[in-house]
Amino acid sequence: MIKRREFLKLSPVRPAPNQGYWLHVSRPAMACRFEVTLPLWDRSSVLIARQALDEVDRLEQQLSIFRESSEVSFINRNAASNKVRVEPSLFALLLLCQELWRETEGAFDITSGPLSRCWGFLKRQGRIPEPDELEAAKSLVGGDHVLLDSKSGAIHFTRPGVEINLGSIGKGYALDCIAALMRNRVRTALLSAGSSSIYAIGSGERASRGWVVGVRHPGHNDRRLAVLTLRDLALSTSGSEEQFFEHNGHRYGHIIDPRSGLPAQRVAGVTVIAQSAAVADALATAFYVGGPELAQAYCLTHRDVMVIMLESGAERPIIFGNNDNCDVEIIE
Repeated sequence: MIKRREFLKLSPVRPAPNQGYWLHVSRPAMACRFEVTLPLWDRSSVLIARQALDEVDRLEQQLSIFRESSEVSFINRNAASNKVRVEPSLFALLLLCQELWRETEGAFDITSGPLSRCWGFLKRQGRIPEPDELEAAKSLVGGDHVLLDSKSGAIHFTRPGVEINLGSIGKGYALDCIAALMRNRVRTALLSAGSSSIYAIGSGERASRGWVVGVRHPGHNDRRLAVLTLRDLALSTSGSEEQFFEHNGHRYGHIIDPRSGLPAQRVAGVTVIAQSAAVADALATAFYVGGPELAQAYCLTHRDVMVIMLESGAERPIIFGNNDNCDVEIIE
């Protein structure tokens, strides 16, 4: 079984003589390991990496629905009865989430928590919900239940029971924040969140074409699907191998289509390359749900986004879009 955070495997550029060693600075956060990888010759950036990782702790405290004291938990408790003023950077993230909800036709939706709960995935105890339970959860889901007032910087829910969960964008957002803190202070670095989300600053080793990342085939543990070379780009992947359960011979994955309320079935794995790790994170979930039609349509209007998608039962992936800072080699 391949977990989502194992779907991507970091593979450094082939080293020149006297090279080939890396500096790794890491810490646990958001139920995974955040890591900064630096070339061995850049020991002076270790302190910068540690300082940047401090930001992840702050963000987890702000964004986690599993911490009663977090700002998101406060919003979920109060936004149905009152407008809640939101810290500016979090409000900007919520605006991005609403934009992505519209652009993906609802396939990315931060209000889908009630569906994950009724399917048992929030507690990692998957089960088949009763029809009336599923309908009740679906009535609480949809970006139109979240009202954002840009003038006051406040959020309001249209009805009780609506909630937001930033789990499908939070790790990427954290990488964007780390990258912003490090970008003008280091020559190059590779940032990762559990290896399911990655942000490449610069091009890796001196004279390198970029940071090389191997994408594992979701259906074969011992195979790579592709090898990517990234320069100043972010990457994220989605798959249902991290959480699933079987019932009557049918497999149900943890990624729910917010529109139907049912686990997505058509795609085995999706990798998205974009300028922003938050956007790549969100789109990986959206395209896993929406399939090749949504990915193709989105890439036609967003020229900097690239998608590598393996449909269920397929052996060769489909590629949509292009980015000049990413080289792709499909492994046959």
